[in-house]
Formats: sequence, C-alpha cells, structure tokens
Amino acid sequence: MRIAVTGSIATDHLMTFPGRFADQLVAEQLHTVSLSFLVDTLDVRRGGVGPNICFGMGVLGLRPVLVGAAGPDFTEYRAWLDRHNVDTASVHISEVQHTARFVCTTDADHNQIASFYTGAMSEARQIELQPVADRVGGLDLVLIGADDPQAMIRHTQECRTRGIPFAADPSQQLARLDGDDIRVLVDGAEYLFENEYESALIEGKTGWTSDEILAKVGTRVTTLGANGVRIERAGEPPIEVGTAEEERKVDPTGVGDAFRAGFLAGLSWELGLERSAQLGCMLATLVIETLGTQEYELRRGHFMERFAKAYGHDAAAEVLAHLA
Repeated sequence: MRIAVTGSIATDHLMTFPGRFADQLVAEQLHTVSLSFLVDTLDVRRGGVGPNICFGMGVLGLRPVLVGAAGPDFTEYRAWLDRHNVDTASVHISEVQHTARFVCTTDADHNQIASFYTGAMSEARQIELQPVADRVGGLDLVLIGADDPQAMIRHTQECRTRGIPFAADPSQQLARLDGDDIRVLVDGAEYLFENEYESALIEGKTGWTSDEILAKVGTRVTTLGANGVRIERAGEPPIEVGTAEEERKVDPTGVGDAFRAGFLAGLSWELGLERSAQLGCMLATLVIETLGTQEYELRRGHFMERFAKAYGHDAAAEVLAHLA
C-alpha cells in the first residue's frame, strides 16, 4: 500500500514551564492577556506533522512518501528522514524562505501554548500530487495533514478529481479555516482524523451533525487523550480502543502524529480498524515517554511485550507477523 503524507515540515522549539498556566490567568482580564513565562528547558527538535507521521511509519518498516515544503536548511533533516525509511524526493525546497518553526511551551499539567511560523510551508500550495503518484507507481491513500491552507484544499480537490482515496486530518489548521473550507477538506474522505475538541470545532463550523459527518466520510477516527480512541462508521457500532500503560509521561507533543503513523501502518498491513488503532495507541505511548516527536526508538521485543500486555497475545501475534 503506497501512502503519501502531506503536511507541515518544521523545526520544534520545545520549552518547559514548571508552573501551571491556569494559575497565571485572570478570568476578568482574558481580553487583555500579556504574560511571560520563565521556562526551565529548551529543546530544539525535528517536527512538523508530515515528517512526524512519516517517521513513525518508517520506524514500523514502511516507506511513506513525504509531501511538503521546506527551506534550504532542510539538508540535515532530509538525511535524518532518509535514514529512517522516509521517501523525501517529493519535498519542495524554497529558494527564499526558511523551514517552518513550531514554538511550544508545556506546563506542569501538560497543557500547551504554541505559535507556528509558516516560512517555506506557504509554498506547499505549489505542489501537484500527480507527479508524485507517477514517480512512485501510484498512490493508494493520501493523508492530508495540517499545512498551508491553500495547499490542503488543492491536495484534497486533486485527490477527489483524480479518484485517489484521501484521509482528512486538518487538526491545528481548524482554528483558521472557515466552515466552507472545512467542508471541502472533509467531504468524501476515506478517513477523518480528529481529537475531541477538533470534533466539536468541525461540527460547529460546518453546521453538520455527527450523523451527517458519518454520512460524508468512510471512517471517523477520534482520539480521546488518555481514554484512547473511538472509531465510527455509518450504520455500525463504534469501536473503542484504550491506551497502553505508560512507563512515564515526559512530553505529549507529537502523540497524535504517532497514533496516525501506527494506524496507517495497520491499514497498510490490512489488520483491520481495531488492530490498527491499537498499534497507533502503542506507538503514541512511546512518544509521550520521550522528549521530542522523533526521538523514540522501537525495540521490537520490548514493544511487542508491551503490546501484548495492553491488547492481548492474539492481537500481538497479528502485529508481529508484519513488524520489521
């Protein structure tokens, strides 16, 4: 199964605030917030939803195709992804702008405040998917992740026109997209990825009910944080999968991307929705135990031992048959 992942390519600047954001916010003054947080740590990491998802898929043994835009400073990052089984040949390199930057501060309760500088990401709208498909011998699925909004719309419309199955994953861009744009991104998707907040945002901005959304997409995948994930299809009972036990909680950044990587790997291996969600949850657990979105390692034996503990030996046997 040939899968392309479109999405932001960025460098993450991750900081840790030892207190609680909630303690610094005054309810009566939220209309005029001016705050500065003294942080304890700064880590500069590779990031962006596109590479994060592709990295996870590569770790599991697949070779996903990364589609996005980066700056001339992408050379070292490209080499890293190439070493981890990611096809980067379709990344557009800007001649004038730096690779995007994600700046995020996490407090003691794992709440986050973040900013995102687009940089070269704005040129992702110049990318056409057909040459990518021609180069790799066709595409079975394109995940359209958070990126330049015009690029997201272009990729979606091209998939729809050319009959390429696509997964809608607007995530962080929902805040700036209007209802009409969201309808374009969601309608006809094979899969819709979202968290609980994004689910409410999609319904609120589009005016569609939950049932109407299920009628417009093949499968709706809603991550529930510590409660796992819920999978819904029209006319079928929902599937709910819990999270695997954490050994420690370090940083939640990139957890959703890792879930998507595991889920897409399961689909590629034809494991079914429940098993794919379990694989996604297990990979997401590795990320929350690690500082950085691409710093985790998958030790096959240990990974499968934890998977079996969380989801049973029969489920583990199915995954083990495919795991590189």
